[in-house]
Amino acid sequence: MSVQTIATSAPPSRTGVSYSLRKPYLLFIGDAPSAGHAKTAFGIRDWAPDTVLAQWRLPGCRTDLELPEMDAATAAANGAASLVIGIAPAGGRIPAHWIDCLVAAADAGLDIVAGLHSRLNDNPELVAAARRNGIALIDVREPPKGIAVATGDKRPGKRLLTVGSDCALGKKYTALSLAKAMRQAGIDADFRATGQTGILIAGQGLPMDAVVVDFAAGAAEALSPDAAPDHWDIIEGQGSLIHPAYAGVTLALIHGSQPDALVLCHEAGRAHINDQPAIRIPPLDQLAEMYLQAARLTNPGVRLVGASLNTSRLDEGASERALDEAEDLLQVPSFDPLRTSPDAIISKLQAP
Repeated sequence: MSVQTIATSAPPSRTGVSYSLRKPYLLFIGDAPSAGHAKTAFGIRDWAPDTVLAQWRLPGCRTDLELPEMDAATAAANGAASLVIGIAPAGGRIPAHWIDCLVAAADAGLDIVAGLHSRLNDNPELVAAARRNGIALIDVREPPKGIAVATGDKRPGKRLLTVGSDCALGKKYTALSLAKAMRQAGIDADFRATGQTGILIAGQGLPMDAVVVDFAAGAAEALSPDAAPDHWDIIEGQGSLIHPAYAGVTLALIHGSQPDALVLCHEAGRAHINDQPAIRIPPLDQLAEMYLQAARLTNPGVRLVGASLNTSRLDEGASERALDEAEDLLQVPSFDPLRTSPDAIISKLQAP
């Protein structure tokens, strides 16, 4: 039998890979030292709550999803079908002290799902446990084969890309919020996932940071293929143009997506790249122009239609002031995906 069971409903040239994931999930957050390390678990909890049964934490875990606590056997007895690793450990590798827990999940009959750089299917103990129990090991950070080099050819349909001042500040939440609000407004729109968390929420997508760099822009083209003239693909951004490590994936997404519209994402009060104080974040209007200039290579008509601020560290009054300041500076509507509505951005998106 094949241990890894990934069902592809469309070839790589159409919106990436689709995954058959059994639900509901037990979210494994192990010994996560902070909420930032468990953003996959938080993303699934926030955007696909109907798929989640419980959380499994190890001693010393400093993160709490505020879900019922269960181990693998208890979760399986209560109907769980898959264990999803919801934490990104250092280096994207599975720590040795997790293996017993993952084997226990397999022994309980749970599929194991991960989006780490180290593959479940490369671990002999997990492969043996999967074969013994007839369960699946599903690595969603595995790009499809056959991705082509980007052509730069203009595609029908419309595209919005979320871009940011740094990593881990709300590009995914912004894209999900916009796609949801647009569908509720009767607009034909789809969320396009580009990272492991988005893929686990949407059930399909392309893990952009796992694509060989020469083919990354081609992957972005494949992710948002030809569409009806009034259809919008809302594409999850990755990295930042000013990030010394991840600007490459950002630029590939910009060129391959050929966005008609950009929404600039920023955490209010963040002055420099996280953990790199020497790299200051420029004023947002300057950063917006950097993104527009890069995007004009493949779509000269691109425009900035909004700003998305993560104001989670601010009280309500300070949040409102930060949003107003962003609007004044950028001359576009702003919103916080967890606090306010994106309706003004959607109106601007539809304006000629």
